[in-house]
Amino acid sequence: MSVQKKSIKITLISLLFYSLLVATHEGEYWPFSIYPMFSKAGNPWTRALVRDVSNTNPDELWETTTLDNLNGNPVSMKSIGVDQIDYSNFVSKTKEWDEKRILALRNMLGERYLITQDWMIFKVHGKMIGNDSVVVETVPILLFKSDTTLFNPNLSSNYYSSE
Repeated sequence: MSVQKKSIKITLISLLFYSLLVATHEGEYWPFSIYPMFSKAGNPWTRALVRDVSNTNPDELWETTTLDNLNGNPVSMKSIGVDQIDYSNFVSKTKEWDEKRILALRNMLGERYLITQDWMIFKVHGKMIGNDSVVVETVPILLFKSDTTLFNPNLSSNYYSSE
């Protein structure tokens, strides 16, 4: 068999194999991907955000809500010199909110901003519902005030500590 015929045969077999994988994985097959947008599509996710809630009604501070109904004003991580991915990983992956972790987060965000503002730390959870809908929920977890940090009174103590 000539080199040209072998290469055509190998190419056709490769395309057939790839087509079968794509067809059986609803178009989600991406064999060389290291990106979560391909490899983890459809899985639940958690991220974090910060809002300035200095002028928010105290009765509304601790309500779990959607992104569209959040209280306060957004705090841009870029404007305060914090990497969004580092911040989000810190908040979403912390399981034990002890004094050391809280102080580390306050230092990451910058104590100088907390002198005049109250910042709410949120965990944002998203998940697929059915084949085509996404539900996103924002849970307030910590309130940073100038002199103290408050935990969400609506969450059990197990949420903040595994002990």
